Amino acid sequence: MDAKEYLSQAFRLDQRINSKLEQVSMLRELALKTTSTLQDDKVQGTKQRSPMENALVKLMSLEQEINEDIDKLVDLKRELTSFVSEMENPSYRLLLELRYLGGSTWEEVAAIMGYDLRWIYRLHRKALKEATRLLAITNVECT
Repeated sequence: MDAKEYLSQAFRLDQRINSKLEQVSMLRELALKTTSTLQDDKVQGTKQRSPMENALVKLMSLEQEINEDIDKLVDLKRELTSFVSEMENPSYRLLLELRYLGGSTWEEVAAIMGYDLRWIYRLHRKALKEATRLLAITNVECT
């Protein structure tokens, strides 16, 4: 895994969490639309789940996945923050923090740092070279 892939992990995990949150929203809407039906209790046979119960079980399962992903994201951001803080050049640190930890667009990074967009791209290339060198030195285990 190269430096860019290593640093992009948090952004990708954050996107997956957002996608799952959208799914939770849709499942909640579905659960609210589902009506339960009253049936006579059978003495024998297997109990079938109602559509509402199915939706709620899926919703709870997905919410548990989201909580686990959020825990992973917090740990990953802590790891990446520690990695980026080891870089000597403060401009590299700021650029990588804004882009990979903050999720800023290139235009936002350029505006915050007060540089031209083309200069940001050049600075990014240099920062990635430094990050690659640092990865090789520290032998960070990429998850």
